[in-house]
This record gives sequence, structure tokens and C-alpha cells, in this order.
Amino acid sequence: MISRPAPDRRETRIPSNKEKFMSQPLSDQTIALVKATVPALEAHGLDIVHEMYSRMFQNPDIRDLFNQSHHGDAGSQPRALTGAILAYASNIDNLGALAPAVERIAQKHVGLQILPEHYPHVAEALLGAIKAVLGDAATDEILGAWGEAYWFLANILIAREQRVYTEQKDAAGGWNGWRDFRVEDVVRESSVINSFVLRPVDGGPVMRHKPGQYLTFWLEIPGHPPVKRNYSISAAANGETYRISVKREPQGLASGWLHDEAKPGTILKVAAPAGEFFLADHVERPVVLLSGGVGLTPMVAMLEALVQNGAEVPVHYIHGTHDRDTHAMRDHVRAVASHGQSIAITDFHQTPLEDETEGSDYDVAGIITDEWLVASTPVAQADYYICGPRPFLRHAVSTLSLAGVPSDRIHYEFFGPADELLAA
Repeated sequence: MISRPAPDRRETRIPSNKEKFMSQPLSDQTIALVKATVPALEAHGLDIVHEMYSRMFQNPDIRDLFNQSHHGDAGSQPRALTGAILAYASNIDNLGALAPAVERIAQKHVGLQILPEHYPHVAEALLGAIKAVLGDAATDEILGAWGEAYWFLANILIAREQRVYTEQKDAAGGWNGWRDFRVEDVVRESSVINSFVLRPVDGGPVMRHKPGQYLTFWLEIPGHPPVKRNYSISAAANGETYRISVKREPQGLASGWLHDEAKPGTILKVAAPAGEFFLADHVERPVVLLSGGVGLTPMVAMLEALVQNGAEVPVHYIHGTHDRDTHAMRDHVRAVASHGQSIAITDFHQTPLEDETEGSDYDVAGIITDEWLVASTPVAQADYYICGPRPFLRHAVSTLSLAGVPSDRIHYEFFGPADELLAA
């Protein structure tokens, strides 16, 4: 067990040589040393992560790779990374358990255009932060073990990311890097959500995304460093345009700018579609699309794709929102569903307005309860796709797990780091 002495800010030589660990498996000594640091990470991991980001963000080029809204004392990314580091250390001898997390990280990195040359900066900052926070307790042996462990995982990520970049580049209409798109149309979907239809400036086709995936945007907002944001694509693939549907968040820099400034003709920098949350290519079981608030965006894309592909399985589209004013794309969803074979739509309004009518403006008043979800959807057969605020996700995933739905039939997307999502 490692205890933490007074912080040590002295310069120290950090082992961060990628080539040294290019193809070597983790040694037994490294596994033992990394696992021995788990108590220290549990106690001081957040301090290490804050120190790491402080070091990384001294380089503006590295700082601008990240979504800054997730950082800072109140940001969720430091907590998420702390949890990820602790999970890696705890499972260093059982890395198969981390496969879903590795895929999610790789997809996020591709959206942000993280490249192999960025990894040494992270290694230097992480190992330097461990030394700064733990001081003499972070011996050369421990730093060497963490250097080996870091590059072992980094090389897995780099290889996976390279495969995704290659797939994007080779796909019809695909690309790498940032491509200019013009806002072709803006549609007000509700009191808080606008849709933006995007067409590439070069006039070429666009990569056909998997329904549920997102686009990453590089926004240049006056008076601010470059802003990176992910927005789910809210339409099925058509090879020509994308549609995103964005909620104006309170104090939201990017969402506010898009709502106020992104008019038809506005040019936006966009990375190719990415993301590990998407509808299966071949749907063989009933499908439940479950969303709360702006979480409906990937669900609309999935619903459109199911109808376009002539899916013959039962589909349940279930959406919860506050009231008629915040209910986005209601008429569109019902119009799409009318062309499907076996689609049931159920809308929940938590607090209906006085002039709303049940059966017309909404189907059920209140929230989506555990009892309703289990009784009204085919828990024994269905694949569940879930998206919404973190409390909504936590509750839905827990409810379905306790109802006996296996984890491989529960698929979910969340906006931002997964630091608070608890899966049973």
C-alpha cells in the first residue's frame, strides 16, 4: 500500500518512451506494481488527474483537442478519467473487462482527431502528475511500471483508432480530419431544440453513418479557444446530408452559439461519424427505443432506419419530456412510424400544460415508471437502446437489469463522460 507524503513539485525524469513498450506484454512485476497503487489512486486519483490536465493544457495545441466544458473543478471529465485510471489499475490482470470502455474511448478520440503524436504528451503529463502528487512514494519502479502500463494501453488505442480512421477514409463519401459543411436549413423542433441540416461545401457525398452515431464539431466562437462538441445525428443515412438536433443548454457556450448564430449558409468544421452506440445492422429481435429529453436524437435516426429498411420486428418508441413545448419532433416521429409495419409510439409528459389533452398531445402523464416499462415492453426478447440524462439512464439500465434483461441486450448512449453512470 502506498501512502501519500507532502506533494513534490521537483523535476524528475519520467519514463515515457513509447518504443520501449511497443510490442511487449505487461510483465508480472508491472502488473503487481500497478495493482499495488490502487489504494493511492482511490485516495488521491482526482488530485493526480487535475495535476495531469494542468500540465497538458500548458500546451495550447493539446488543450484545444479537448472539450473544455467537461474540465475544471466542476467538470465531469476529471472524475471520469480518475475512474478510468482506477478501473485500469484494478483490472490490469483482466483487461478483457475493459473492452467496451476501450472502444468508447477510441471512438471519442477519433471524433476529436487524436493522433499517435499526441500520446507522448499525455504520458509525460500523467507520469509527472503521479510523481508530483505522490512524491517519494512514486518510486522509479512505480513510475516505470506505470510507463509500461500506459504505453501498453496507448498502443491498443492507437491501433484501434487507426483502423477507424482507415474505415472512415475508405468509405464512400468518407474523410479524415475536418471537413467544411454548410448549414442548409434550420428547423425549430421545440422551445429548446433546433435541428440543423448540413451539406458538405465541396458538394461531394457523405459517409453513411450507423444510426445512433455522432458528429464532432470544431466551433470557432469569437472570444473563446476552439470549442469541440459531439452531437448525435438525428436522421437516417442518405449519403448527401446530416441532421443534428441540438438542445439549448443553460449557460451552454456551443449550444447557445448554434441556436443564435448558425443560420443557413453558416460554415462548420465537422469530423466523420463515429461512436460505438448504434443500431444493429441486422435486427432480429423486438426493438425498444427509450429516450428522455434531447436523448431522442439518436432514436429518431434509428426509427427512420428501421422504417427505411422495412424491419419486420415489433418496435416500441418511448419518449419522456416535460410538456408539449419541450417535446421535439413529435409529429415527425409519428409520420415516420405510420410507414412502418409494427411500431408503437408512447409519449410521456411529466408535467402536461393545462390545455394539453391526453391521447392527443401525449399518451401518459408523469414519468416512465419501472412498473410501466417492465409491463409494457417485451423484456424477455427485446434489444433496448437508451439515451437521455444520466439519472434517466441510471434508472433505466438498473430497472432493466433487475428485470432480467442481459447486458448484451441493453445498449445506451450518454452525453459527456460516463463518470456517474451506474450499470447493474
